[in-house]
Amino acid sequence: MQSKDEKEILIIAGESSGDLHGSALVKNLLLLNPNFKIYGIGGDKMQKEGMELIYHTNKMAFLGFLEVIKHIPFIKKVQKDIVNFVEERNIKNIVLIDYPGFNLNIAKKFKKLNLNVIYYISPQIWAWGSGRIKKIKSLINKMLVVFPFEEKMYKQNLVDSVFVGHPLISRLNDYKFLTKGELYSKLNLDYKKEILLLLSGSREQEVKSIFPECISAAKFLTEKYNLQIVVACSENIDKEIFYSLTDFKNFKTATGLTYDLLKHSKLGIIKSGTSTLEAALLELPMVIVYKTSAITYLIGKSLIKIKDIGMANILAGKKIVPELVQSKAKEKYIIEETEKFLTNIEFYNNTKEELKKIKESLGKENASKKAAEIIASSLYAKR
Repeated sequence: MQSKDEKEILIIAGESSGDLHGSALVKNLLLLNPNFKIYGIGGDKMQKEGMELIYHTNKMAFLGFLEVIKHIPFIKKVQKDIVNFVEERNIKNIVLIDYPGFNLNIAKKFKKLNLNVIYYISPQIWAWGSGRIKKIKSLINKMLVVFPFEEKMYKQNLVDSVFVGHPLISRLNDYKFLTKGELYSKLNLDYKKEILLLLSGSREQEVKSIFPECISAAKFLTEKYNLQIVVACSENIDKEIFYSLTDFKNFKTATGLTYDLLKHSKLGIIKSGTSTLEAALLELPMVIVYKTSAITYLIGKSLIKIKDIGMANILAGKKIVPELVQSKAKEKYIIEETEKFLTNIEFYNNTKEELKKIKESLGKENASKKAAEIIASSLYAKR
């Protein structure tokens, strides 16, 4: 039986995808025990489910090495405030969600306080090399991972780990999709044209870097292949930014309909990140694009140990959708790769089949529910 002391938990999720997955975790924790008191760094979704925010994720969304360096004083202040909060309340149980740069750093401070630290949604150690496994082993009590190969990798290195499934599986299974007709009606789209979907990131800095080339390519493609453009917008981005970045205005923007658009679009031009996995799980053929500052790219390239950046390709173990990175993330190349899908129906259908296999490989677990159950059973009391 739990004591009152076991019911306080600190959770840290530093960006929009963490807030999304964290909200489902908070919801399931409170379903297990409504008396849990949950605090930490999160966004509107986690707050809505019952977490008390110490800092909001919109203060934490730093993109690239230069951006992080510029914000080091603020990052240190946040970490100090969090540690002080934990000590003042004598909280013993910590859950870290993704966001490795910040979370692995603050985990060192939690380790010194002898806290119970659980990590949900692993840092991408398979991308950054094995050095981080040793750090994780020394700092983290338990890893809750969302890809099967991660569990195997951690266990080979004697790290306590459990594959809980991917939270997107149950999220998509539970989602109430609009029909194609309802979506077209809601966005006032042309029923005679298929959708070319653009997702250019959830941060203003990403959008400014990636969107102009994507919309230029999309303009050409829609005119040649009788398509219509819809830009799926993150809730934390003003739609007007997209119109300010191009003289071409013949496209629709939509917030809160990303899953419906991924399901009913013909094709996607999508920035590398969570959205590419969402697209894969909804079997949407896509071109993955990514662009950042030259310095950030060079540093990242020197550190990253894998050849592909898109989760669809990483999980498949081969390139099933094209990736256009940095100097290749330009109108010319986006058009070239996108046209392969639009001119070759066999290639298009084969890609959909390969994407279907990815969803099957992730199983049917309700990741958030399973993670909450493991976390709840792993809590320990204040001393």
